[in-house]
Amino acid sequence: MLFSNYALGAGVATDLVNTSAAVRVSTGEALHDPAALARFLDEHGLHLGAGFRGGRPTDEDLTQVHALRRETRALLEAATEDEVADGANRLVRRAATGPALLRDADGRWQWHITTMPRSSVADELAVVVGAGLLGVLHTLSHDRFRHCASPVCGGMFVDTSKAGRRRYCMPGLCGNRLNVANHRARQQRSGEAPAAGRRTRDH
Repeated sequence: MLFSNYALGAGVATDLVNTSAAVRVSTGEALHDPAALARFLDEHGLHLGAGFRGGRPTDEDLTQVHALRRETRALLEAATEDEVADGANRLVRRAATGPALLRDADGRWQWHITTMPRSSVADELAVVVGAGLLGVLHTLSHDRFRHCASPVCGGMFVDTSKAGRRRYCMPGLCGNRLNVANHRARQQRSGEAPAAGRRTRDH
């Protein structure tokens, strides 16, 4: 992982936290088995634990990633910058071996974070998440760690956008759900009946 690519780790942290059943109330746990965890990693371009066990997650990996998810949520909810820094540093230390100057895909020298051989999926994922959170804390600010603005969502996110105005953990979903809820409230106040058969997507 590039030291400079904190948006990757922050995005993984956001998406990991929002896979839980507590956030996805209607659909339930997103990481319900090792295959679901494998899809999550593939969707983020992460090839963790690829050096052994065929690179595919196991039940033990799943249990450990669920624990990491709880740790990550606690860091996003931390009250102070120092708490975030301490916790994220601990995540990085789980498997990182320190910086390494390596060539990127274009042949340019870049600082990378490397991990110990045969590290577990969860420990390598902890490095990705921890480095991302530290990068946001250093480059942006602690106030980029936020609760979703939708009153019907328990999700959280790390805003790495340039403007820093993101409001929802899943913008295309939570914003739409809030608009639908507001529309229904207006209909009820005005005595209108909701359109028959209309359905909305949920977490």
